[in-house]
Amino acid sequence: MKVILTEKPSVARDIAKCLRINNKRDGYFEDNGYQITWAFGHLVELKEPDEYRPEWKRWSLEALPIIPEQFGLKARGDESAQKQLNTIKRLFNAADEIICATDAGREGELIFRYILSWAQCTQKPFKRLWISSLTDDAIRKGFAQLQNGNAYDGLYRAAKCRSEADWIVGLNATRLYTLKFGQHSKLWTIGRVQTPVLALIVQKDLDIANFIPKDFWELHTLYREADFQYVGGRFDQKPDAEALLSLCEGQDFEIISVKGKRELVNPPLLYDLTDLQKDMSIRYGFTADKTLTCAQQLYEKKHITYPRTDSRCLTNDMKPGMKPLLVKLRLHFGPQIAALDLDKLQLSARYFNDAKVSDHHAIIPTTTLPGSLSNDEAKVYEAIVLSFIAAFYPPCVKQITTVLGESRQIQFKTTGTIIESPGWQILYKKDAPIQHSQAAQGNEIKILPNFVQGETGPHQPSINQGKTTPPKAYNEASLLGMMESAGKTCDDEELKEALKEKGLGTPATRASIIEVLIKRNYIQRQKKLLLSTESGRHLISIIADERLKSAAMTGEWEAKLKKMEHNAYDPGQFMAEIIQFTKKITDVSTKPLYGDSKLGGCPLCHHPIIEGKKGYGCSAWKEGCKFVLWKQVYGLTITREMACQLLQNGRTLNAYAIKTNDKVFNAQLTLNTLGEAGYIKQQNQQALNITDAIADCPLCNGKIIETPKAYSCSEWRNGCKAVIWKTIAYKKITPAMAKKLLSKGETGVIKGFKSTKGTDFDVNLKFVGGKVEMDFTGR
Repeated sequence: MKVILTEKPSVARDIAKCLRINNKRDGYFEDNGYQITWAFGHLVELKEPDEYRPEWKRWSLEALPIIPEQFGLKARGDESAQKQLNTIKRLFNAADEIICATDAGREGELIFRYILSWAQCTQKPFKRLWISSLTDDAIRKGFAQLQNGNAYDGLYRAAKCRSEADWIVGLNATRLYTLKFGQHSKLWTIGRVQTPVLALIVQKDLDIANFIPKDFWELHTLYREADFQYVGGRFDQKPDAEALLSLCEGQDFEIISVKGKRELVNPPLLYDLTDLQKDMSIRYGFTADKTLTCAQQLYEKKHITYPRTDSRCLTNDMKPGMKPLLVKLRLHFGPQIAALDLDKLQLSARYFNDAKVSDHHAIIPTTTLPGSLSNDEAKVYEAIVLSFIAAFYPPCVKQITTVLGESRQIQFKTTGTIIESPGWQILYKKDAPIQHSQAAQGNEIKILPNFVQGETGPHQPSINQGKTTPPKAYNEASLLGMMESAGKTCDDEELKEALKEKGLGTPATRASIIEVLIKRNYIQRQKKLLLSTESGRHLISIIADERLKSAAMTGEWEAKLKKMEHNAYDPGQFMAEIIQFTKKITDVSTKPLYGDSKLGGCPLCHHPIIEGKKGYGCSAWKEGCKFVLWKQVYGLTITREMACQLLQNGRTLNAYAIKTNDKVFNAQLTLNTLGEAGYIKQQNQQALNITDAIADCPLCNGKIIETPKAYSCSEWRNGCKAVIWKTIAYKKITPAMAKKLLSKGETGVIKGFKSTKGTDFDVNLKFVGGKVEMDFTGR
């Protein structure tokens, strides 16, 4: 019996139908010597800290770093997962051969191998199905060419190292910074990849907030209705521009050079997932997650190839299939394909390159055409099809003319562009239903008069004044681009491809990283923009360890994982580096978050701040700067230490009891770039007020607070299950009893309990593992 495991039920149904495995059982299909079963994503996970050592359940600085000697696996907690896992384990144990048919990628490999290990079947022979689409032809071809499962050991080692590294770095950093800075049970979640991404967004927002616009002046001249600009660039001072203006006013203008060149603009490379997500964000405002969801649905409906790819090329052995695919697509995209000679297709090495395809080729349509699609799915599908068709079109041909002129030896330049042949860009003309972002960028036409070298004539020089503009905030497309290049800005296509090796996350995980940051209220969407929240900015401000925020370092780790996939990097070395990195986190966290030798710079003019009797003011007050941070704000005395934090970090590190509108609550003080003091009220203030807490939680860093029905942990939203019910066996548990239970671990024998049958009894209550247990031995 051969047992096939897929990642989800829908894929199992597709494969079962294709291989005629028709008999439906409870949790699997069976027929023709095959049993095909399925997972629900990650059914097996890494164990929690306390499952290695009970003392690791309680959050404490002394326990850090928490690094298991050997990682263990556990079944996912929900009932449906447990039931399906038991089915898989039973089938695996009885199987003669196991076939891994999970998604052909790093996470799919991890899902299968973790289940295989949990089921204790690692010694069983297994094969790997590796396909890039779910069409019947692809499935049949894949099963005819099953590969030895051990050929993908490198992929598994990379997936396993990624999983364990995220566990080690995330758990230790989160506990460390929560314990040190999580006042009133505020949880600070830190991740190996998510925190560097957050740092990119926070830094961009700070650059925008701190940007000071500056005036500049440009020297232009109008000659024969064409605008020429001074070749020396902008002027920071108006008199400098005026000096040159006065020299050329009233003087003739001479054309000294006319040069033309033809420029070929090739069709864009085919889509990988990240570029598809960027394009759909620019065109329709789709989130990365929405695009991935649509692409995954199209893949499972057999309309496109595997979407979670980082390649933008196809393999050479796919060339023979291009004509039949275009013939099939012609049924839905006739006008677009009509211009192509299908017998003389340009199969350029730009698009067919084996060296640039690793696990999966670029996303292209399949021969299975859609019937009806949702509106969003249709938009994604059309974008993929047009990108594929465009690859066979000729380049766009432009004629670019550069003209130089001068007046009194002051040189000016203008450039004109004419589209000689639109080539592939005809697919994305402005009246078309869909636009490609690269086509939109290259569609600017500027027609110049017919200039002749040596001609002269009158001109109209002038000065234009402008202001520098701040950098643009990230949107989904620009952030994905920065994640792809690990924070490096790059326009060159070849260099972009090289930088992909060191990106933040993978194409499959980037959308979820953005969504997690939003869910944790570290960033927020404002229309198409992704902006950091106060909470996100504060988290980055308290992380003293630059390595935790480093996009470059995280990118280097990703590059090592990619090498590991191809057996070119030692997993033991990788994990040793991760452990060494984690051990240093605690040491570096003691680094001061601000300097106390000087107060800081003025938020308005950046001059040094000096301390006065009633406040901290700008040293440039004689020059007219009016900034002052008063020593009394919201009923609170601003100490020098607090002033340093506000002026250097824009916020205090801790929360204080402040008073406003006759209300007192805990809040962090803030100082914005306009020099205005404000505050950030602590979340869940009413529930987490210290006066309401009866004790510290013995399981985590939270507080035990009184609620209508229980004494429970303030961190219940984050998974802490510590609870003492107010009524136990018909006996009311008073706050004093709960405090004793929490502080001493037991109450001693208490009278007045009653069983369900009405029998009175005495018992000693004990608090074990976050819940109350009855101890009858001491009666």
